[in-house]
Amino acid sequence: MTAALPPQSANTLIVIAKQPVPGRVKTRLVPPCTHEQAAALAEAALADTLHTILMVPAARRVLVLEGEPGSWLPSGFEIVRQCSGPLDERLASAFAAVDGPALLVGMDTPQVTSGLLTVDWQAADAWFGPATDGGFWALGLRVPDPALLRGVPMSTPSTGAVQRARLLAAGLRVAYLPQLRDVDTAADAVAVAREAPQSRFAARARMLAGLLSPASTGEGALTEGAHRETA
Repeated sequence: MTAALPPQSANTLIVIAKQPVPGRVKTRLVPPCTHEQAAALAEAALADTLHTILMVPAARRVLVLEGEPGSWLPSGFEIVRQCSGPLDERLASAFAAVDGPALLVGMDTPQVTSGLLTVDWQAADAWFGPATDGGFWALGLRVPDPALLRGVPMSTPSTGAVQRARLLAAGLRVAYLPQLRDVDTAADAVAVAREAPQSRFAARARMLAGLLSPASTGEGALTEGAHRETA
């Protein structure tokens, strides 16, 4: 007899993130941004992600953090320190820190919604959210297994394909979340801000529109997003 799956409220939601310190986050935004401006965008993206997580039913909400918490951190999260080592090892360690179904997301997709993060563990053993750059923005495991991540080459155009292949080779039923765009470059920042115009990230990006828009989609791109938000 198959054991009953835990209810949705038994899920763990994990955010893996860096403290938004200038010079340590979003360095691909420099130029056109300064390190301080890039860090402000990273802080807004992280705050949006954490507040969205709070809207999703879950038994635990865990922030796996490199650095120290700040005013951007809302209440309701357990803090787990990131281990040292490459990203695959840090992701594996994050899953090793939890029991039962867990969904992990990063801090680079402030456009994520609570609906996207409400997954059905009856339907799949793993949930996979592909990113437009070839990586992934979300990974969920019904039974967390760090070995499924160790050795996956990270931050390459084939990262997502390798990770999916690893899940399928393990015999897991894989379900897919919509593809999202990570914020890495100025063009990414403009596109994501337009997609989520009411977000903290979009508000911060509009403050930097004169820097971001010429490097990406043209003057006025972020202003148009602001008009749609207030219309």
